[in-house]
Amino acid sequence: MPELQTLSPHEKDLGGGFIVRRSLPAAQRQAVGPFVFFDHFGPITVQPGDNFDVRPHPHIGLATVTYLFEGAMMHRDSTGVVQRIEPGAVNLMIAGRGIVHSERAPIDLKGSAYRNHGLQLWLAVPTEREEDAPGFQHVPSAQIPSRGIDVVDVRVLIGSAFGLTSPVQPVSPTLYVSLNFPSVARAALTIPNAAEERALYSTDEAFELDGQPVPAHTMIVLEPATEPVLRAAPGAHIVLIGGAPLGHRFMVWNFVSSHKERIVAAQDDWQAQRFERVPGETEFIPLPARA
Repeated sequence: MPELQTLSPHEKDLGGGFIVRRSLPAAQRQAVGPFVFFDHFGPITVQPGDNFDVRPHPHIGLATVTYLFEGAMMHRDSTGVVQRIEPGAVNLMIAGRGIVHSERAPIDLKGSAYRNHGLQLWLAVPTEREEDAPGFQHVPSAQIPSRGIDVVDVRVLIGSAFGLTSPVQPVSPTLYVSLNFPSVARAALTIPNAAEERALYSTDEAFELDGQPVPAHTMIVLEPATEPVLRAAPGAHIVLIGGAPLGHRFMVWNFVSSHKERIVAAQDDWQAQRFERVPGETEFIPLPARA
Protein backbone atom coordinates (compact mmCIF):
# COMPACT_ATOMS: atom_id res chain seq x y z
CA MET A 1 0.00 0.00 0.00
CA PRO A 2 1.19 3.60 -0.55
CA GLU A 3 2.82 5.45 2.34
CA LEU A 4 0.00 7.14 4.24
CA GLN A 5 0.19 10.51 5.94
CA THR A 6 0.63 10.20 9.70
CA LEU A 7 0.17 13.01 12.22
CA SER A 8 1.87 12.81 15.60
CA PRO A 9 0.22 14.92 18.31
CA HIS A 10 1.74 17.78 20.23
CA GLU A 11 1.51 17.02 23.95
CA LYS A 12 0.83 19.64 26.57
CA ASP A 13 0.57 19.24 30.34
CA LEU A 14 -2.21 21.53 31.56
CA GLY A 15 -1.11 20.98 35.14
CA GLY A 16 -1.20 18.12 37.61
CA GLY A 17 -0.42 15.60 34.88
CA PHE A 18 -3.49 16.46 32.82
CA ILE A 19 -2.15 15.71 29.33
CA VAL A 20 -3.74 16.95 26.12
CA ARG A 21 -2.62 15.42 22.82
CA ARG A 22 -3.45 17.62 19.81
CA SER A 23 -3.33 15.97 16.37
CA LEU A 24 -5.16 18.66 14.40
CA PRO A 25 -4.34 21.20 13.19
CA ALA A 26 -0.87 19.95 12.22
CA ALA A 27 1.96 21.47 10.22
CA GLN A 28 1.33 18.94 7.45
CA ARG A 29 -2.45 19.23 7.43
CA GLN A 30 -5.08 21.57 8.82
CA ALA A 31 -8.14 19.33 8.57
CA VAL A 32 -9.63 15.92 7.82
CA GLY A 33 -13.05 16.53 6.30
CA PRO A 34 -14.62 19.22 8.51
CA PHE A 35 -12.46 18.30 11.54
CA VAL A 36 -10.03 21.17 12.19
CA PHE A 37 -9.15 20.41 15.84
CA PHE A 38 -8.54 17.06 17.52
CA ASP A 39 -7.73 16.96 21.24
CA HIS A 40 -7.33 13.75 23.25
CA PHE A 41 -7.22 14.35 27.01
CA GLY A 42 -6.36 11.91 29.77
CA PRO A 43 -6.74 9.29 30.97
CA ILE A 44 -6.00 10.74 34.37
CA THR A 45 -7.22 10.15 37.89
CA VAL A 46 -8.49 13.50 39.13
CA GLN A 47 -7.64 13.86 42.80
CA PRO A 48 -9.56 15.76 45.47
CA GLY A 49 -8.32 19.32 45.32
CA ASP A 50 -7.43 19.21 41.62
CA ASN A 51 -9.09 21.94 39.60
CA PHE A 52 -9.31 21.30 35.86
CA ASP A 53 -12.43 23.43 35.38
CA VAL A 54 -12.53 25.44 32.15
CA ARG A 55 -13.92 28.91 32.85
CA PRO A 56 -16.29 30.63 30.41
CA HIS A 57 -14.71 31.31 27.02
CA PRO A 58 -16.09 32.19 23.56
CA HIS A 59 -16.29 30.51 20.15
CA ILE A 60 -17.41 31.60 16.70
CA GLY A 61 -17.76 29.90 13.31
CA LEU A 62 -17.38 26.26 14.38
CA ALA A 63 -19.05 23.31 16.08
CA THR A 64 -17.51 21.45 19.01
CA VAL A 65 -18.00 17.73 19.68
CA THR A 66 -17.35 16.38 23.18
CA TYR A 67 -17.19 12.62 23.80
CA LEU A 68 -16.12 11.02 27.08
CA PHE A 69 -14.80 7.51 27.76
CA GLU A 70 -14.59 8.06 31.54
CA GLY A 71 -15.60 10.77 33.97
CA ALA A 72 -18.15 13.55 33.64
CA MET A 73 -18.32 17.29 33.09
CA MET A 74 -20.96 19.97 33.44
CA HIS A 75 -21.56 22.10 30.35
CA ARG A 76 -23.12 25.56 30.68
CA ASP A 77 -23.48 28.04 27.84
CA SER A 78 -24.79 31.47 26.98
CA THR A 79 -27.96 30.07 25.37
CA GLY A 80 -29.01 28.85 28.82
CA VAL A 81 -28.19 25.17 28.31
CA VAL A 82 -26.99 23.26 31.39
CA GLN A 83 -26.02 19.69 30.49
CA ARG A 84 -24.14 16.99 32.35
CA ILE A 85 -21.86 15.19 29.86
CA GLU A 86 -21.22 11.51 30.57
CA PRO A 87 -19.42 8.64 28.78
CA GLY A 88 -20.97 7.48 25.53
CA ALA A 89 -23.13 10.55 24.92
CA VAL A 90 -22.48 12.88 21.98
CA ASN A 91 -22.58 16.62 22.61
CA LEU A 92 -22.54 18.95 19.60
CA MET A 93 -22.32 22.69 20.24
CA ILE A 94 -22.90 25.04 17.31
CA ALA A 95 -21.05 28.29 17.97
CA GLY A 96 -22.42 30.14 14.97
CA ARG A 97 -22.09 33.91 15.33
CA GLY A 98 -21.01 33.53 18.94
CA ILE A 99 -21.41 31.38 22.04
CA VAL A 100 -19.76 31.31 25.47
CA HIS A 101 -19.49 28.13 27.54
CA SER A 102 -17.83 26.64 30.60
CA GLU A 103 -16.86 23.04 31.36
CA ARG A 104 -16.56 22.18 35.02
CA ALA A 105 -16.46 19.11 37.23
CA PRO A 106 -19.96 18.20 38.46
CA ILE A 107 -20.55 19.09 42.09
CA ASP A 108 -21.03 15.45 43.10
CA LEU A 109 -17.51 14.56 41.86
CA LYS A 110 -15.69 17.42 43.58
CA GLY A 111 -13.79 16.20 46.61
CA SER A 112 -13.48 12.63 45.33
CA ALA A 113 -11.06 10.81 43.03
CA TYR A 114 -12.37 9.88 39.57
CA ARG A 115 -11.03 9.02 36.12
CA ASN A 116 -11.26 11.55 33.30
CA HIS A 117 -10.70 10.60 29.65
CA GLY A 118 -12.15 11.80 26.37
CA LEU A 119 -11.97 13.61 23.06
CA GLN A 120 -12.90 17.16 22.20
CA LEU A 121 -13.01 17.95 18.50
CA TRP A 122 -13.86 21.04 16.47
CA LEU A 123 -15.69 21.04 13.15
CA ALA A 124 -15.49 23.79 10.58
CA VAL A 125 -18.92 24.65 9.20
CA PRO A 126 -19.86 25.75 5.67
CA THR A 127 -19.12 29.42 5.06
CA GLU A 128 -22.81 30.21 4.73
CA ARG A 129 -23.48 28.66 8.17
CA GLU A 130 -20.76 30.48 10.11
CA GLU A 131 -23.17 33.17 11.33
CA ASP A 132 -26.02 30.83 12.31
CA ALA A 133 -27.66 31.19 15.70
CA PRO A 134 -25.76 29.24 18.38
CA GLY A 135 -27.18 25.99 19.74
CA PHE A 136 -26.46 22.75 21.57
CA GLN A 137 -27.46 19.15 20.83
CA HIS A 138 -27.15 16.35 23.39
CA VAL A 139 -27.75 12.71 22.37
CA PRO A 140 -27.56 10.23 25.29
CA SER A 141 -25.42 7.12 24.99
CA ALA A 142 -28.48 4.85 24.76
CA GLN A 143 -29.57 6.61 21.55
CA ILE A 144 -26.26 6.18 19.74
CA PRO A 145 -26.59 3.28 17.26
CA SER A 146 -24.20 0.37 17.67
CA ARG A 147 -23.60 -3.17 16.45
CA GLY A 148 -21.03 -5.92 16.69
CA ILE A 149 -19.08 -6.57 13.50
CA ASP A 150 -16.63 -9.48 13.60
CA VAL A 151 -16.50 -9.09 17.42
CA VAL A 152 -15.69 -5.35 17.17
CA ASP A 153 -18.18 -3.04 18.90
CA VAL A 154 -19.01 -0.28 16.39
CA ARG A 155 -20.76 2.93 17.50
CA VAL A 156 -21.64 5.55 14.88
CA LEU A 157 -21.48 8.85 16.75
CA ILE A 158 -22.08 11.15 13.75
CA GLY A 159 -22.98 10.30 10.16
CA SER A 160 -23.60 6.94 8.51
CA ALA A 161 -21.34 3.86 8.26
CA PHE A 162 -21.43 0.10 8.84
CA GLY A 163 -25.18 0.11 8.13
CA LEU A 164 -25.90 2.53 11.00
CA THR A 165 -26.96 6.20 11.05
CA SER A 166 -26.52 8.51 14.04
CA PRO A 167 -29.35 10.83 15.19
CA VAL A 168 -26.80 13.64 15.72
CA GLN A 169 -27.38 16.38 13.15
CA PRO A 170 -24.16 18.07 11.94
CA VAL A 171 -24.26 21.04 9.56
CA SER A 172 -22.18 19.35 6.82
CA PRO A 173 -21.33 15.73 5.83
CA THR A 174 -19.45 14.39 8.85
CA LEU A 175 -18.26 10.94 9.95
CA TYR A 176 -17.32 10.02 13.53
CA VAL A 177 -17.22 6.37 14.60
CA SER A 178 -16.02 4.65 17.77
CA LEU A 179 -14.43 1.20 17.36
CA ASN A 180 -13.93 -0.93 20.47
CA PHE A 181 -11.92 -4.10 19.94
CA PRO A 182 -12.55 -7.17 22.13
CA SER A 183 -10.40 -7.60 25.22
CA VAL A 184 -9.76 -11.29 24.65
CA ALA A 185 -8.26 -11.54 21.16
CA ARG A 186 -6.73 -9.59 18.30
CA ALA A 187 -9.37 -8.73 15.68
CA ALA A 188 -9.71 -7.25 12.20
CA LEU A 189 -12.24 -4.88 10.64
CA THR A 190 -12.63 -3.52 7.09
CA ILE A 191 -12.98 0.27 7.09
CA PRO A 192 -15.75 1.32 4.70
CA ASN A 193 -15.47 4.06 2.09
CA ALA A 194 -18.00 6.14 4.02
CA ALA A 195 -16.63 9.68 3.56
CA GLU A 196 -14.63 11.75 1.12
CA GLU A 197 -11.79 12.17 3.64
CA ARG A 198 -11.08 9.79 6.55
CA ALA A 199 -8.53 9.24 9.30
CA LEU A 200 -8.01 6.79 12.17
CA TYR A 201 -6.67 7.48 15.67
CA SER A 202 -6.07 5.07 18.56
CA THR A 203 -6.54 6.35 22.09
CA ASP A 204 -4.52 3.55 23.68
CA GLU A 205 -2.96 0.77 21.56
CA ALA A 206 -0.88 0.50 18.39
CA PHE A 207 -2.62 -0.99 15.36
CA GLU A 208 -2.03 -2.08 11.77
CA LEU A 209 -3.65 -0.79 8.61
CA ASP A 210 -3.23 -3.18 5.67
CA GLY A 211 -0.12 -4.40 7.47
CA GLN A 212 1.37 -0.93 8.07
CA PRO A 213 2.07 -0.43 11.81
CA VAL A 214 0.66 2.72 13.41
CA PRO A 215 1.70 3.75 16.94
CA ALA A 216 -0.90 4.62 19.56
CA HIS A 217 -1.87 8.31 19.76
CA THR A 218 -1.04 8.77 16.06
CA MET A 219 -3.50 9.86 13.39
CA ILE A 220 -3.28 8.17 9.99
CA VAL A 221 -5.05 9.65 6.98
CA LEU A 222 -6.63 7.10 4.65
CA GLU A 223 -6.45 7.08 0.87
CA PRO A 224 -9.73 8.21 -0.75
CA ALA A 225 -12.15 5.53 -1.96
CA THR A 226 -10.25 2.65 -0.32
CA GLU A 227 -11.40 0.01 2.15
CA PRO A 228 -8.32 -0.94 4.17
CA VAL A 229 -8.24 -3.67 6.82
CA LEU A 230 -7.66 -2.52 10.38
CA ARG A 231 -6.12 -4.95 12.89
CA ALA A 232 -5.74 -4.01 16.53
CA ALA A 233 -4.58 -5.46 19.82
CA PRO A 234 -7.07 -6.77 22.37
CA GLY A 235 -8.94 -3.98 24.10
CA ALA A 236 -7.92 -1.25 21.63
CA HIS A 237 -10.15 1.74 21.18
CA ILE A 238 -9.92 3.52 17.82
CA VAL A 239 -11.93 6.37 16.31
CA LEU A 240 -12.67 6.97 12.65
CA ILE A 241 -13.26 10.59 11.63
CA GLY A 242 -13.89 12.27 8.31
CA GLY A 243 -16.38 13.89 6.00
CA ALA A 244 -16.50 16.42 3.20
CA PRO A 245 -13.66 18.98 3.21
CA LEU A 246 -14.69 22.62 3.64
CA GLY A 247 -11.51 24.42 2.58
CA HIS A 248 -9.05 26.52 4.55
CA ARG A 249 -10.09 28.22 7.78
CA PHE A 250 -8.39 30.90 9.83
CA MET A 251 -7.98 29.83 13.47
CA VAL A 252 -7.00 32.17 16.30
CA TRP A 253 -7.44 31.06 19.91
CA ASN A 254 -11.05 29.77 20.15
CA PHE A 255 -12.22 31.45 16.96
CA VAL A 256 -12.59 29.84 13.52
CA SER A 257 -13.68 31.66 10.39
CA SER A 258 -13.24 31.80 6.63
CA HIS A 259 -12.57 35.56 7.05
CA LYS A 260 -9.67 37.10 9.02
CA GLU A 261 -11.69 40.23 9.67
CA ARG A 262 -14.39 38.25 11.47
CA ILE A 263 -11.84 36.85 13.90
CA VAL A 264 -10.51 40.33 14.66
CA ALA A 265 -14.07 41.48 15.36
CA ALA A 266 -14.61 38.52 17.71
CA GLN A 267 -11.39 39.34 19.57
CA ASP A 268 -12.59 42.93 19.99
CA ASP A 269 -16.00 41.76 21.21
CA TRP A 270 -14.54 39.37 23.79
CA GLN A 271 -12.06 41.94 25.04
CA ALA A 272 -14.93 44.42 25.51
CA GLN A 273 -17.14 41.65 27.02
CA ARG A 274 -19.87 42.13 24.40
CA PHE A 275 -20.60 38.39 24.10
CA GLU A 276 -23.67 37.00 25.87
CA ARG A 277 -22.79 35.70 29.33
CA VAL A 278 -23.26 32.23 30.75
CA PRO A 279 -26.07 32.45 33.34
CA GLY A 280 -24.71 31.98 36.85
CA GLU A 281 -21.04 32.39 35.85
CA THR A 282 -18.93 35.34 36.99
CA GLU A 283 -15.47 34.19 35.85
CA PHE A 284 -14.07 34.21 32.33
CA ILE A 285 -10.84 33.45 30.45
CA PRO A 286 -9.25 36.71 29.25
CA LEU A 287 -8.31 37.21 25.60
CA PRO A 288 -4.69 36.09 25.07
CA ALA A 289 -2.18 38.66 23.90
CA ARG A 290 -2.60 39.29 20.18
CA ALA A 291 0.21 38.38 17.80
